[in-house]
Amino acid sequence: MSARTMTEHTSPVGWYLGSYLLRLFELEDSTKDDPEKRFLSWENTVLVRAESKSHAYEKVVKIGREHDYPYKGGPEGVDVKWEFLGITELLAIYDDIEDGAELLWSESNRKLKNLKGRVLTKHQCLED
Repeated sequence: MSARTMTEHTSPVGWYLGSYLLRLFELEDSTKDDPEKRFLSWENTVLVRAESKSHAYEKVVKIGREHDYPYKGGPEGVDVKWEFLGITELLAIYDDIEDGAELLWSESNRKLKNLKGRVLTKHQCLED
């Protein structure tokens, strides 16, 4: 297990946010298991209703595994696969789901210039 561990917080409203990680690779790539190689990856975040954090974990794993499959990809039609690597975050939601409900938060200790550098303009937020 990583240095980060998930706490045992239970959502009082029965909702959890879970993030899972997928990577894409060519099935015939001899370096697909090289830990130093870079891969296209997606980290997806989903909302699940669950009775407990353990139940939420199982639901997010199931959703992530639904995206773990091989197919013909790219212009060459080579065999590729999105591989489910696992859960990266599982957070209890404490507010009812409604306009303005807090879903995520993070804590940091950063320099002011770095904080301001993270802020997006309206144009950046609305870009496709």
